[in-house]
Amino acid sequence: MSCGGGLLLRAARAGSRRALGALSQRRLAAGGLRRLLRTGPRCSSYAKDLFLGKLQKKQVFPYPEVTLDELNDMKQFVVPVEKFFNEEVDSQKIDQDGVIPQETLDKLKQLGLFGMMIPEEYGGLGLSHIMYARLGEICSQDGAIAVTLAAHQAIGLKGILLAGTEEQKAKYLPKLATGEYIAAFCLTESMSGSDAASIQTRATLSEDKKYYILNGSKIWITNGSLASIFTVFAKTEIIDSDGLKKDKITAFIVERSFGGITNGKPENKLGIRGSDTCEVHFENTKVPVENVIGEVGGGFKIAMNVLNSGRFSMGSLVAGMIKKLIAMTAEYACTRKQFNRPLSEFGLIEEKFTLLAKKTYVMESMAYLTAGMMDSPGFPDCSVEAAMVKVFSSEAAWVCVNEALQIVGGLGYMKDHPYERYLRDSRILLIFEGTNEILRMYIAMTGLQHAGQILTKKIRDMKKGNLNVVMELLSTKFQDSMMKKADFGLTGRNGIVHPSMEESARRLEENVYFFGRTVEMLLKRFGKTIVEEQLTMKRMADILINLYAMTAVLSRSSRSVRVGLRNHDHEVLLTNIFCTEAYFQNLYNMSQLEKWFSCQRYQNA
Repeated sequence: MSCGGGLLLRAARAGSRRALGALSQRRLAAGGLRRLLRTGPRCSSYAKDLFLGKLQKKQVFPYPEVTLDELNDMKQFVVPVEKFFNEEVDSQKIDQDGVIPQETLDKLKQLGLFGMMIPEEYGGLGLSHIMYARLGEICSQDGAIAVTLAAHQAIGLKGILLAGTEEQKAKYLPKLATGEYIAAFCLTESMSGSDAASIQTRATLSEDKKYYILNGSKIWITNGSLASIFTVFAKTEIIDSDGLKKDKITAFIVERSFGGITNGKPENKLGIRGSDTCEVHFENTKVPVENVIGEVGGGFKIAMNVLNSGRFSMGSLVAGMIKKLIAMTAEYACTRKQFNRPLSEFGLIEEKFTLLAKKTYVMESMAYLTAGMMDSPGFPDCSVEAAMVKVFSSEAAWVCVNEALQIVGGLGYMKDHPYERYLRDSRILLIFEGTNEILRMYIAMTGLQHAGQILTKKIRDMKKGNLNVVMELLSTKFQDSMMKKADFGLTGRNGIVHPSMEESARRLEENVYFFGRTVEMLLKRFGKTIVEEQLTMKRMADILINLYAMTAVLSRSSRSVRVGLRNHDHEVLLTNIFCTEAYFQNLYNMSQLEKWFSCQRYQNA
């Protein structure tokens, strides 16, 4: 988990090519080896296997760590960024004016923040996902800046990183890394939101087959009027294997200099008002055929991969925002007196701070666990984990900001204080990068598809007389009949969860085991038609989010106790509180799934 951005930045400012080269080699060699030694080989998605009632410990234990060298590198980069946001960013003015000042954008470029995830070979900082998440905590102090940076690199240029050719990367990434070019992601249209496949923007191949002629409009495009480079998704005509003409989505790199590109006026938004959001129109824009990203007709998959890969950072971004909010709110609660007592001494206020601390700890744990998994060798599929981080943290943000405003009372409602701005800024989190409703359907459908494939194969093997499969089925039925407790090795003499959280670990194991049995029951009875039952799908997604969150806090707090981190006892307390709540929520949701199953079976009898 290479995190040497600070040293890299200093070397770049000094203009020392030798220092840059030496640092790159050290980071690539030492960082790559440390990742391999620390994490080891990983198998399939941890989250998907939970649908099978399996808990793959090696994927999530131990909790991701950074070495002392990496930590020192991290500090050297974090300190100047933190100093800039604390001393030079005027968030109130950005919100009032509805624009980020040019001098602020220039300083962000100087700090290298437009190239955080771009590899060093293309002029970027080449940071790990963990380091990117850490910087997200700092950038979250201003929602507009955080969204501007995320739209540029988490989605705007991500298509080039994920699927671009070497020529495309060499041409565009260096200028995108410095911020000379700013990127935007153009997918949403007036009649196409969550249903991305229904876009109407079209790209037609020219007669000489050297260009695509692009026509259409995109709405709500972040960085729309700032961008020089657009990742645009448009319908193209292709001929399938049967010789039939079909419309398929293709992704393009579009330069503003190509011509025929205009943008509407800035949108007047509820929150993140300083970020640039507008419509972008393409009229007979000539895009060279070499600017197709990936394959012609393969754009939909690229769009989904881009969105899936960027969602994990919302957890650290929101955690940074809420930690700042806790500090401000705690200072107020300790100094504001009512009935001759500080607000902080009242039980109902203490309860609110407990809620803030608990949700922040959980979302932060989920975000960094996911980042660590994404940094591990082999590029594991973490799309479901990233979606769960986004759903949990965005909803937690809305609750936490509301509770913080409630603590400070009337003061929080006034424009002179940041609480009402945090409230407005945080509302968009439940909508963009996939609405939470759509993401819940994605989480459940992806897990059910994985479980369905495995179960179908098992049934097929059982019919063929595969003895191993038959014995596994009989063993499972025997355990269920004897009411034997699930045991995945989290507790006990060789357990990997600290004894202070033994009860929470057992509750996780029980939840995982019976969730797998519930999924199997529903799939055997309803098959593919289960995906039409959205309320049922929502319950399954909520269970899975809780299971992943329980895993994250148990892994993190066990590590904290093991290495003797300061205040690890508080982490244990927060973990046990959350796991208890999540356990009973899961029991309720599984009981409702069984109830629904019984009702459906009775009605169809």
